[in-house]
Amino acid sequence: MTSLALGMSADGGCHVQQAQQHQPFMRAIYRRDRTRIKGRGITRTVTTSDGVSLSVREYGSRDPAHTVVLLHGLCLTKDSWTIPIDHLLDQYGDNIRIISYDHRGHGDSATAPMDTYHIDRLAADLADLLAALGVAGPLTFAGHSMGGMVALAYLGRPAAQRPAQPHGLILVATAAGKLTERGLGRLLANPATNILYEVAQRAPRIAEHASRALARPVCGILVRFGGYGTASRDARVAESAATINATPVATKAGFLRALRHYNQYQTLSSITATTVVVSGGADRLTPPPHAHDLAGGIPGATLVHRPAASHMLLDEAPHVISDAIIGIIGAHKTGAMRRHVMRNYAKPASRQPLTAREAC
Repeated sequence: MTSLALGMSADGGCHVQQAQQHQPFMRAIYRRDRTRIKGRGITRTVTTSDGVSLSVREYGSRDPAHTVVLLHGLCLTKDSWTIPIDHLLDQYGDNIRIISYDHRGHGDSATAPMDTYHIDRLAADLADLLAALGVAGPLTFAGHSMGGMVALAYLGRPAAQRPAQPHGLILVATAAGKLTERGLGRLLANPATNILYEVAQRAPRIAEHASRALARPVCGILVRFGGYGTASRDARVAESAATINATPVATKAGFLRALRHYNQYQTLSSITATTVVVSGGADRLTPPPHAHDLAGGIPGATLVHRPAASHMLLDEAPHVISDAIIGIIGAHKTGAMRRHVMRNYAKPASRQPLTAREAC
């Protein structure tokens, strides 16, 4: 089997090293899946209240029984949801509406001033998108990593600033705060984060080159460690790493600095949506203590733990996430109790004390 070494280039920039030859079979399957999904969706543009164009892709019906909004992580794009989207379309066809989009500064969405690269602004973007697309009726949010933080920040907004209220909430490899206190998130407190931000803001023309040496301690946690555990596939590791590498330095610098101050713990107890929290035992970016905080703070939340998975659960355990969404949709449709949402496919994580590895 071919393996990939994720690391840093000689000048300090993020890159992907191919340890051996390509793995064409796996890459072909992954490209085929992405092409098939893109062919089933409609791409449109939504303009936010401050004038930033967001690239949005919709699937399914405009008059669905249930709408699902998918929120991607930092330095990723809407394409990171390809596999769960495929599962949901196969399950529901035109009886569902799926909305995925690129956050500002990511993917095909427009860039924006660096001082807007923070979670509260992304929550405002989500509100703008829901209003622009006329989202109504039963609704589920699913957020991975920073996307989960956006969902929590949206729920922390005053009711008048939330155009739609989700009935379901899936939080994948994410946190309510305390990012600088656990795991590799501690590196966010490194002074290089501020230096990287200042260089990217004050010298945008040379930032892509000059800031590479400064990016080592922060960009390295995204690429060199990759966020993958033992369940990963090489083709998907390369795909995610390439997306991270392609994200502008200004986007990385802006959001990395903002994440240091992110805190939505005060929002958790007020969440009424049926909630499933999914965590990986090998996740070094948002280690399991974050998931335990979320599940313990949100009333009635279910915690599902995959010991061998890491941060990129969308690739490593996509069926767990798809089934969580399907379970929530089914529970809302039938009026089932929260505790039955997960019964058919996953055993919730126990409330036993965390191991030393989980507590890193």
